[in-house]
Amino acid sequence: MLKKLLTTTVMGVAALGVSASVAFADVLEDVKERGTLIAGVKADYPPFGYRSDDGDIAGLEIDLAENLAERLDVDLELVPVVASNRMEFLNQGKVDVLIATMTNTEEREKVVDYVEPGHYASGTNILAPKKAEFTEWDDLNGKPVCGVQGAFYNRRTQQEYGAELIAFKGTAEAYTALQQGRCLAFVYDDAALLGQLEKDEWSEFEMPLETIDESPGVLLWQTARTISVRCWKTS
Repeated sequence: MLKKLLTTTVMGVAALGVSASVAFADVLEDVKERGTLIAGVKADYPPFGYRSDDGDIAGLEIDLAENLAERLDVDLELVPVVASNRMEFLNQGKVDVLIATMTNTEEREKVVDYVEPGHYASGTNILAPKKAEFTEWDDLNGKPVCGVQGAFYNRRTQQEYGAELIAFKGTAEAYTALQQGRCLAFVYDDAALLGQLEKDEWSEFEMPLETIDESPGVLLWQTARTISVRCWKTS
């Protein structure tokens, strides 16, 4: 499965290089001259990006970053990012590429370049105690709901469903607040929530609602200092 995902992603990158080769030049030169590809990745979103027992960042998207660096014949530097700062890191040139569970949205398409097709897909759901008995999104009206700063679905959760959103910088704080009862649900990507539900400490919780806003997760390159991918091969 991982090999298939890697191949699909790199094929998408190669296709992007055909249509955008003129625009993608200077960052590749910087990467080659530096000898290092700097990738922004998640460290709080298993299995896509997380801290292993020895403290290293590991996961599917780290494997993708390693594969891309290998194809460019450069070293790899991983920079942990969170939802609230990953776009800033990309736009400021702190990273060359984002492989950080980034969902494709129309607003983001205006400011960044995507590699398509995406390497996974996810949507929005909640993690909540079973005893809360949430069955539909409107049940969140007037309820305290944990979220993560920078997530695109925060606004909809507040404006359309009436939740009282409590936004945290990272997922660790949000999960802790949920377990402590400081909120009645945590709105987040369903792919991550399903992973949490595999753990014993979440046995009294569930993901009870219909998933909404399902979209592909994609790899993003800089636009202010974009990168050429003409040198990449699919075989």
